[in-house]
Amino acid sequence: MFESAAFIISNTDYKKCPKPDLPEFAFIGRSNVGKSSLINMLTDKKNLAKTSGKPGKTQLINHFKIDESWYLVDLPGYGYAKTSKKNREAWEMMISEYLINRENLQLVFVLIDSRLPPQQIDLEFIDWLGENMIPFALIFTKADKQSINKGQQNVAKFRKTMKANWEELPPIFLTSSESKFGKEKVSEYIQEILES
Repeated sequence: MFESAAFIISNTDYKKCPKPDLPEFAFIGRSNVGKSSLINMLTDKKNLAKTSGKPGKTQLINHFKIDESWYLVDLPGYGYAKTSKKNREAWEMMISEYLINRENLQLVFVLIDSRLPPQQIDLEFIDWLGENMIPFALIFTKADKQSINKGQQNVAKFRKTMKANWEELPPIFLTSSESKFGKEKVSEYIQEILES
């Protein structure tokens, strides 16, 4: 679906990001949610984003240029990471400043582990995005690690929990980086936004 993907720059400050002259889509989720694997699956590049069994591998704002026409941004995970409180606070500051101030940001994809019941930390982050009027969609990952049925049940639980605070739910995708399940739907959604 996407032809070319190239790493452009990593940094800790949104002011040093590439010129905001192309649409941008950011990917974020709890540590170890399978973000790098999903980015590699979407771009058909095995090692575009560095995957790791260790949570907290991504510590910078990473920009990748896709098809010379938009940026895919890999953001550090929130939540668990074996690092000092000071480091974690610095990450959170870096992420929130980027999300609030980046004018060409079209959408944030929030990644959620489809094997788990709704997690407080995910719900809080989503509410924060809502409060700051930042558009987002949800991608439930690791669908291949259990039956699709079980994954869909957890997605349904999540939707139900969100309905307590949200009148309208965001777009929701179920994916597997292993089997490439959901790849087309996510790619098409990005394409739709780019065309509009």
